[in-house]
Amino acid sequence: MPSVSSGYVTSFPPVTPLPSVHPANPINPINPINPSHWFSTTAPSSGASRNNQELFQPPVLPINGVERRSSLHSAGMDFGAIHNLMIDPTVEEIWINSPQKVFISRFGRSELTNVLMSPELVENLVERCLMWGGRRLDRSHPFVDARLPDGSRLHVAIPDVTAEHWSVNIRKHLMSGKSLEDLSRMGSFPTNVAGKLTDIVASRKNILVSGSTQAGKTTLLNALIAEIPQYERVITIEEVFELRCVLPDVVSLQTRSATLEGTGEITLRDLIKESLRMRPSRLVVGEIREAESLDLLIALNSGIPGMATIHGNSARDAVRKLQTLPLLAGENISSEFIAPTVARSIDYVIHVGIDSRTGERRLREISEVTGRLEGNVIEMHQIYQIDENPEHLTDEFRDQHPDSHFDRNRRTGQ
Repeated sequence: MPSVSSGYVTSFPPVTPLPSVHPANPINPINPINPSHWFSTTAPSSGASRNNQELFQPPVLPINGVERRSSLHSAGMDFGAIHNLMIDPTVEEIWINSPQKVFISRFGRSELTNVLMSPELVENLVERCLMWGGRRLDRSHPFVDARLPDGSRLHVAIPDVTAEHWSVNIRKHLMSGKSLEDLSRMGSFPTNVAGKLTDIVASRKNILVSGSTQAGKTTLLNALIAEIPQYERVITIEEVFELRCVLPDVVSLQTRSATLEGTGEITLRDLIKESLRMRPSRLVVGEIREAESLDLLIALNSGIPGMATIHGNSARDAVRKLQTLPLLAGENISSEFIAPTVARSIDYVIHVGIDSRTGERRLREISEVTGRLEGNVIEMHQIYQIDENPEHLTDEFRDQHPDSHFDRNRRTGQ
């Protein structure tokens, strides 16, 4: 497997295999087998149906510290110098800027740790992680996203894209198993808002979750998925498996990178198109960033309800971005076509945010897309907004939810 060492493309040096790796199970990013078999003593079945199931259906992953420790141990993963950080239930994310600068995020705030590594240890850590995830990293593919045994997401960038050192990010998704009720108890939003979100999901509305990086978009999306009725068939589509869907009828799909020969790539656009042939009751796209937004809009406009996340500074900005991204699909796509399609395809935009000073994550805004246009401007009706000033709450939400603790504080003068 090719690699990058000291900034130059080389071949992987011989790596001491993990004690439980079976030599008959090579890593094949084109047709990966169940990664758990790479650390077993029995070769997996080669049946095509079983391989397809293992490729597209990830296991339900643990979320608490004890089970996370158990899952990493059972998969044969040893993270060396950062192992204690990986099993620490208070650490949300780990990133390595250089071997001597290892940072973590705890309760939404970054901290510099006292962990010291060498360049060789960093490279060996990445090689072990990619061996489990079946992803490739070399000069032609200097970025990689992969999934770890406990459900964490790995992102790596290497020289010459980075200036000198390998850049490694591991996001652990500690909150991925939380329900709307759990998030409400934690103070992310009032109980009344949780009820409103449940009603939106039950009525099969199309939902767009927006927010900045680390604002809690995936956490909220997982909580919304948990409110989907048990009888629905859900198809989830992601770049790397992160969503945690525990419904009985679920198919999970993820993208695949091209081979060394430049073939075999599977994009989000491909997966969205294929999912329409799989009898979905609801589509869930982990994140839309580029031209796949056009395929999602077309799917939603064909009567299939769905959910997705997008980066945005506000609900309004998220809709504007959704009007822009489909233009990347080709020159024949015009804004005159996209604007009414977005207006008809999206019903609600839920915006989440994080306080950079305290690390507190809150649901900031819920806006309804009315479906009406004025020029290319889509009309939106804000039904909920959180702010330090209670007067910013909309009159409609205040009338419908008189027990909101924000409104109660206003009435009592607190």
